[in-house]
Amino acid sequence: MTKEDECLCGSISSPDTTGTIDTIDTTDTAGPSGTAARRGLPRLRYPVVVEGRYDRAKLTSLFDAHIITTEGFGIFSAREKLALIRAAARRSGGILVLTDSDGAGLVIRNYFRSALPKELLHHVYIPQIPGRERRKAAPSKAGYLGVEGIDADLLRRLLAPYTVDGGAAPGSGTASGTGGPITKAEFYADGFSGRAGSAERRRLLCEQLDLPREMSANALLETLNLLLMREEYRRIVDAPPFAAAADDPGGHAG
Repeated sequence: MTKEDECLCGSISSPDTTGTIDTIDTTDTAGPSGTAARRGLPRLRYPVVVEGRYDRAKLTSLFDAHIITTEGFGIFSAREKLALIRAAARRSGGILVLTDSDGAGLVIRNYFRSALPKELLHHVYIPQIPGRERRKAAPSKAGYLGVEGIDADLLRRLLAPYTVDGGAAPGSGTASGTGGPITKAEFYADGFSGRAGSAERRRLLCEQLDLPREMSANALLETLNLLLMREEYRRIVDAPPFAAAADDPGGHAG
């Protein structure tokens, strides 16, 4: 574990992390009484996992948060860092996963799905925006901006439901307006889950909204409830090419 990562999550007890770490003392963390709080930045209720130090620097400029880097695929062999993330998630009641919207980011997300309890994971997705960060001479292999290159206002909007003063709890349809959240039943009726062709309809919807194309039905539904007002969702799905739901309700899609 690097010195940087030992400064991320407050004093975190890890009583059931066998053979790795017991307590992580992180007195240098910028928390409610630290520099970030004094700057009046919104505080995130959960720690955040990002891929690299530039992503961490971007979020640190926008939020009062405990931020842990995976160092790309380095997390796969970093037992102590994984123990840190597990301990942080248990202590805070959850953890945010904010990786780049490319193949590598998806691999890291799937790793956490197998390493942490489902109820502790909150996946936040950035849109797939073509471009490159200023510090880079060329775009990434996928050609999309990473977390560090995403507009600050968009990051604030994506993470607003997870701030301490963010209002409704995450997953409760924060952006859905007076009509309430988009429900699983509605998502099914609109042909985006559980039907023949649902995977392709989700891909088209993700493409229209500049979201990662490989999102599962549950992940996409959660993201839509964070990003869109209910009226916006209905305006999109009630227009071509989504106007008619799949005709075969008995079909199955991934």
